[in-house]
Amino acid sequence: MADRFLRRAAASRVVQKLTAKAVLERRLIEEGDRILVAASGGKDSTVMAWALSSIRQELKRNYTLEAIHISSDFCACCKKGFLSARLEEWGVPFTDRFVPIIGRLKEGEKMNCYWCSTQRRTELLKYAVENNFNKIALGHHLDDIIETFFMNMTAKGRLEAMPMLLRYRKYPVSLVRPLGYLEEQQIIACAGEQGLLAAACTCPYGLRSKRREVRKRIAEFTGNSGAVKRRILRALSSGEQDLLTSPGTGG
Repeated sequence: MADRFLRRAAASRVVQKLTAKAVLERRLIEEGDRILVAASGGKDSTVMAWALSSIRQELKRNYTLEAIHISSDFCACCKKGFLSARLEEWGVPFTDRFVPIIGRLKEGEKMNCYWCSTQRRTELLKYAVENNFNKIALGHHLDDIIETFFMNMTAKGRLEAMPMLLRYRKYPVSLVRPLGYLEEQQIIACAGEQGLLAAACTCPYGLRSKRREVRKRIAEFTGNSGAVKRRILRALSSGEQDLLTSPGTGG
């Protein structure tokens, strides 16, 4: 019955319902949380900011939302004026912080997605700790989580996913991924309804990443079926070790 409702419902309502479901089932947000939204300017994190701001009453929990955008020295496609205006409309204060990601490369090293992600994550953690946030919200979705699992399995020989809840041991901060129950196509549809697609930016490096190759292969063997993808997601937390919740990491 619920699945039939989600198929018929407007995309924005689907995003709200599945975000709330993820938050409640995975215990991603608790009363009094101070949440820092990592706002890249892309469709995923922008939809996430909208969703988290719009389901407060539904969740019946008081929590604080603020957003930070990490500007860099290699990508300036983010329309910050549009992003900050929409965030303000949703009651989410906005901060912009510059990081010389290419400038931090040592001689002989090349720019890649892992380096960029590491530098951005470091800055997010520093800002969160300095400003007393206890959680950082990232805009990764169901497809990202499944892709990461298969990438780790085939490239590293390790059964590791992208946790929807990750607790750090070294920092008083946890990472949460509230869009973990949503397929990318559902987020795109919501972004279209909310008028966000025209202003969303796309990383130039991501267009030629290994993740795109893995995404194509997953689409082939799942038939791009949302039901199959959700069964894979369910399997990641069905064993002795819940791959969607990390008990703690030293990093």
